[in-house]
Amino acid sequence: MSDGRASLARRGPGTGNRAPGPGPRLCWSSPLPPTRSGIADYAAEVVPELARHAAVTLVEPPDAESATGAWADGLDRLTADRPAPDGAVELLHLGNNPYHLWIAARLRRFGGVAVLHDTVLHHLLVEEAAADNAWERFAAELEAAHGRHGAALAAARRWGLAGRRDPFLFPARRVYLRFARGVVVHSDRAARAVAAELPGLPVRRVPLAVAALPPGDRGETRRRLGVAPDELLLVHLGFLTEAKGLATVLRALLALDELGVAFRFVLVGEGSERDATAALVGRLGLAARVRFAGFTAAAELGAIVAAADLGLVPRFPTAGETSAAALRFLAAGTPVIVSGYAQFLELPADAALRVAPGRAGVAEMVRHVANLAGNADSRIAARVAARRAWENGAHEPARAAIALLGAVRELRRALA
Repeated sequence: MSDGRASLARRGPGTGNRAPGPGPRLCWSSPLPPTRSGIADYAAEVVPELARHAAVTLVEPPDAESATGAWADGLDRLTADRPAPDGAVELLHLGNNPYHLWIAARLRRFGGVAVLHDTVLHHLLVEEAAADNAWERFAAELEAAHGRHGAALAAARRWGLAGRRDPFLFPARRVYLRFARGVVVHSDRAARAVAAELPGLPVRRVPLAVAALPPGDRGETRRRLGVAPDELLLVHLGFLTEAKGLATVLRALLALDELGVAFRFVLVGEGSERDATAALVGRLGLAARVRFAGFTAAAELGAIVAAADLGLVPRFPTAGETSAAALRFLAAGTPVIVSGYAQFLELPADAALRVAPGRAGVAEMVRHVANLAGNADSRIAARVAARRAWENGAHEPARAAIALLGAVRELRRALA
């Protein structure tokens, strides 16, 4: 999947004189800024910390703008069609959208250590088949991963029959992990899933790096967003998709409005469900309470998540991801509501308030929000618990980078 540029490693923009750290040599493949991706943001936060301890080479995504910014200054670059430098450990970050197609191709070609941001990779397999018109390979690989049930699912898709939950029931991770020499994940649940399916493949868990962004002036941010002193500020962060639980959130907000609970709801992010969500907001009569902020740069994002009283992250179903959105709230000392299942249960319950998955969680969400609205002591305690959860989870990028380097060393020893 080369973009046709010269296949040469080169220095990044800027000073070009970053001294390599003393640790292992790393070759990093992921979406990178300016791509609007949570994993691109993650790369910009953790790579500079890794570079303090190791020599890092960035693999540049084909057909994308070159990564720029102080975080990338002085790092070696490599085009996506070239193998890693001799002795370097390939870190290939896999997620479930088209930004990861070139990384999947690189894993298939060169192998390396797969860093799973999702444990369900079915969506990526579909994206690959559609991009390459490789539906026969899709059928063969789905059958290899899931046996006759996978073959039946591929046949159904060929006739245009596909269920919304199919990817979550047939995760297809074996398709990609058969090319990997080791795996890094970000939750205990993900580690167990990989170990159970591929018991001979070394797997290590490390914290997901998520930085605490500058909070700005909380009072000024709330005034700018039109939040009255007696109103709770509720915030959703991330791509606006059906799986993010927005229908559940809006039904809970309708009930809160009818109960007379004062609130404002801000949606930060863009995505395929933006128009449908706006239409539902209008039908429910909540337009005066809801604001769409769209894609937001880091400085404004930090101000909004710090100004919020509660983050709403009731994702269902899950692709096995550790929620960077939830951690972004916790880093700001803002508690969150999450769906009470799977890897979300690994977050402390006093910081990540749990609701039943899907629409069954509406009543519990109403109860949690109403309790915070009516109890200042509960709001203070939840904010303290939120910050503590982020700190105790070692998600600060400098600490997460050390954990990742430790995992790389362990995997190298396991594979020696």
